[in-house]
Amino acid sequence: MKRREFISKVGLGVAATAATGIIAAPLAVAKEKPIKWKMVTSWPPKFPILQDSCHRLSENIDRMSGGRLKIQVFAGGELVPPLQVFDAVSQGKVVQCGSTAPYYYAGKVPESQFYSDYPFGMPHRGKMAWLLEGGGMELFREIYKPHNLHPIMMLSTGTQMGGWFRKEINSLADLKGLKMRIPGLAGKVMARAGVNVVNLPGSEVYTALERGVIDATEWVTPLYDYRLGLYQAAKYCYYPAWHEPATTVPLVVNTTAWAELPDDLKAIVDMACAESVSWTLARADAQNGQFLRKMVDEKGVKLLPFPDDVIRELHKITNEMMAEESAKNDKFKAVYDSAQKFQVDFNYWMEASEWAYIRAYNL
Repeated sequence: MKRREFISKVGLGVAATAATGIIAAPLAVAKEKPIKWKMVTSWPPKFPILQDSCHRLSENIDRMSGGRLKIQVFAGGELVPPLQVFDAVSQGKVVQCGSTAPYYYAGKVPESQFYSDYPFGMPHRGKMAWLLEGGGMELFREIYKPHNLHPIMMLSTGTQMGGWFRKEINSLADLKGLKMRIPGLAGKVMARAGVNVVNLPGSEVYTALERGVIDATEWVTPLYDYRLGLYQAAKYCYYPAWHEPATTVPLVVNTTAWAELPDDLKAIVDMACAESVSWTLARADAQNGQFLRKMVDEKGVKLLPFPDDVIRELHKITNEMMAEESAKNDKFKAVYDSAQKFQVDFNYWMEASEWAYIRAYNL
């Protein structure tokens, strides 16, 4: 065989083999049966960012996995009640994953409340640094493992508002006797301050406030508060959010479903959740200022700071309550000690960096 003919035939053979490989790979993937999950949430249908992020996460995972992992999303009440997401995912009989705030289930796992948020904790940067680099997530997964849950952070609202009140708050005495929707550890602090604490899902907050079933509520940030129409039911909006300086929400996955995922799909879920944290915070921060101004300028909302004496007293109650909870629950103590230790160095750094800049800017 002549040299030119040999090269030509070998070249064609290599090309054909390569082409066959290129064609065969997609066909093999296409034939792979997709893994199908159901996700349930605690959020109202079409609720901005909170519920939106769940659909967006599902779509991103579908694209990144080439359709190998498909997640069908159900809003609160569509498949299971909003406050039963924990149990539904834990059981894993109908659903494989969910989006819900850990402090909704304080009665089941008190120490998990830190992973929603806790009074006088860290703002977003500190919270995420503790979770990802300070051992926070490792503790979270140990806590949830006995409940057949694998948590992955997927959502951040940043710093919230202090709350909506139907009357003005001038002293701690004005809090006594109020019926307020405020979950988690902050609810315990408010209870010690004389507040009658009520736990309600987001879908019921506006109606309860409008009808006087509750006198006050915390919810999220101006974007969410405006969408829920809280300015129509209460005219006093207070800050700062002493109770939730950096609220986070995990995607909780049933441990059996998680274990059955191939490693590459686990990595895809992890990366999609990490991107979702950044997206949710950025989307909220891009709109919160606009909606807060709109409520104040157009809806007659009175935006007020909590009196300093009220904040000092709530901080004092928080320290007492945290010490008592730590004394009776070793797991609670372990998480609180971890977060507190991390916060000392974080605050030291912020005083010389971001907080120092803000002070300089406001001179």
